[in-house]
Amino acid sequence: MTELSALILDRIRDVPDYPKPGVMFKDITPLLADPVAMAAVVDELAGLQQVDKIVGIEARGFILAAPVAYRAAAGFVPVRKKGKLPAATLEESYDLEYGSATIEVHRDAFAPGDRVLVVDDVLATGGTAKAAVELVQRAGAEVVGIAVLMELAFLKGRERLTGVDVHSLVIV
Repeated sequence: MTELSALILDRIRDVPDYPKPGVMFKDITPLLADPVAMAAVVDELAGLQQVDKIVGIEARGFILAAPVAYRAAAGFVPVRKKGKLPAATLEESYDLEYGSATIEVHRDAFAPGDRVLVVDDVLATGGTAKAAVELVQRAGAEVVGIAVLMELAFLKGRERLTGVDVHSLVIV
């Protein structure tokens, strides 16, 4: 285990039966509260790819993606739950480990050919990440990778993302 992996894992709290019975929620708030751990995560994610834009997936993905975009000198583009963006949008529906949802991005969020890194906190079933990739591509940009703080390998989300470079800081 790397030093960064240990730092991350020591600061993630398991919360059983949240948001519903049978789900083991991975709470990243202790990691976010630790300035050393937060800085290490942001620095690692920002150094992965040279990109034009960083996409952050609502809601916890925003927390990581915005400082990563700043550190990488890239623009930040929020991908939000349906109905939260004020201008014309593209939308994509998907299933996740405890329900289904629809996400949106502004139609004009990307310039043609923008290189985009999608950032989120957790890769679980891969539904959210795959929907975000499809939105970015439909908007005319190129997804160069997906970067997550933690991957839940037992849910096999990576398998839904064939053809996309996936980088996980920790895999559990």
